[in-house]
Amino acid sequence: MSYMPVKRYLSDIAFSDKFGRQMRFITGPRQAGKTTIAKQCLTNNNSKLYYNWDNKTVRLKFRNGSDFIAEDILKTEKRGNYWACFDEIHKIPHWKNILKDFFDTHEKTVKFIITGSARLDMFRNAGDSLSGRYFLFKLNPLILSEIINSPFSNILPEPNSLDYIEKNIAGKKAFTKEMSDLLKYSGFPEPLLKANEVFHKKWVETYLEMTVDHDIRDLSRIHQLESVKQLLSIMPSKIGSPLSINSIREDLEVNFLTAKNYIEYLCKTCVLFKVPPYSSKKNRLIKKEQKVYFYDWTLAGNIGARFENYVAMELKTRIDIWNDSQKDNYKLYFVRSRDGLETDFLIAKNNAPWLLCEAKVSSEGISSQHRRHSAILGDIPFAQIVLKNDVLRVEKKFFFTVSAARFFS
Repeated sequence: MSYMPVKRYLSDIAFSDKFGRQMRFITGPRQAGKTTIAKQCLTNNNSKLYYNWDNKTVRLKFRNGSDFIAEDILKTEKRGNYWACFDEIHKIPHWKNILKDFFDTHEKTVKFIITGSARLDMFRNAGDSLSGRYFLFKLNPLILSEIINSPFSNILPEPNSLDYIEKNIAGKKAFTKEMSDLLKYSGFPEPLLKANEVFHKKWVETYLEMTVDHDIRDLSRIHQLESVKQLLSIMPSKIGSPLSINSIREDLEVNFLTAKNYIEYLCKTCVLFKVPPYSSKKNRLIKKEQKVYFYDWTLAGNIGARFENYVAMELKTRIDIWNDSQKDNYKLYFVRSRDGLETDFLIAKNNAPWLLCEAKVSSEGISSQHRRHSAILGDIPFAQIVLKNDVLRVEKKFFFTVSAARFFS
C-alpha cells in the first residue's frame, strides 16, 4: 500500500502565516500523526529545532538553566523567523509557565508548535497564563480525501449546501479500494499503512490500553480502570443509537454520575466523540440523549454501525477543518422527531440547518422521515451516503443518494 507520505490538511491551516505570532497547539488522539506534521513543518522550513520533553537530555538542558533555543539558533546559518516544536512538554510540572517564558523571550524570531496527546487540550484549561499566546488545532485520523491526496480546496464548503453536494459528486472518481482499507484498518496512519489484520488487532489493544492506563489514570480521579475497560467492551453495541447513561449505569453496576464521568473521560482522551441532537423552538424536533462515536471506527460493532461511525468521523473532521480555516461556524448534530424517527446527521452553519446526511450500507430508497426533516428544517438538501459502490441518484434536485467512495474522495 502506498498512501504515504500524505500531506495532512491541517498543515495548510495551522502553519499559515495568517495566525501570526501565536503558538500552534496541535492536539488529538494518540498516534494520529501530530509529531509527524510538526516535523514536516520544520523540514519544510529548514529547521532542526525539535525538542521532545520526554527526552532526558532536553529536560537536563532546561534544569541547567540553558536557553537551548538561542544556543541552537547560533549554530545555524539561517536568518529570520524560525520554527520550533516542543513535543510532550505538558508532561512536566509547571509546563505553562516554562512555555510562557520561552515564548515571551523568542516570540519575535521563533514560531512555536506545541504537540501532545489529548491531555494537552485538557491541561491548557487550568489557568490562563498562556492566554492570548496560542491557537488550538485538532488533528483527527486520516480521511479518504487525504489518503488519495485530493486538493485541500476540494473538501472546503461552498456558500450553499447544494453547491457543496454537487461539487462532491460532479466528475468525481470513486476510490473503492481506499474506502475498503479505511473501513477495515481505520484512519490511524500506522495500521492503515500496515494493512495487516493481526497487526491491526494488536495495535488497537495497545492503543486502548495506553489511553486507559495512562491518559485516563493521569487525568482523572477514576480508580476503577477495569470498569472503564468494561465500558469500552460494551460501547460497540451503543454506536448509532442515542446513548442512555442509565443503561450504562445498569450494565456496569455503578451510579449515574460515575457512568457519566467514564463517558466524559473517554471523550476528553479522544476515544469517543459526541454528536448532540438538534432542536430549536421553531421545529418539532426533540432534544434527548446524545450519540457517541469512536475516533477509531473499526471499534464499532456490525458493518452498519462501523460505516455510520466512519461517516460521522468524516463529517466531524471536515467540520473541524472548516472551523479552523473559514469565517463561518459549523456544527454536527443528529435529528430526531417526536415520533422517534431519525436522520443520522445534520450540519448546521452559523446555527442554521445547512445539510442533512444519512449513512446506509445499501442503496435503498430515501425514507419519508428524511424528506419530512428536510421540510421542517427549511427545505435543506439531503444526501444519503451509501457504502455500496457505483451509486448516484438525484431526486427533485435536493435529494441525493451517492456512494461514500465518491462523495468523500
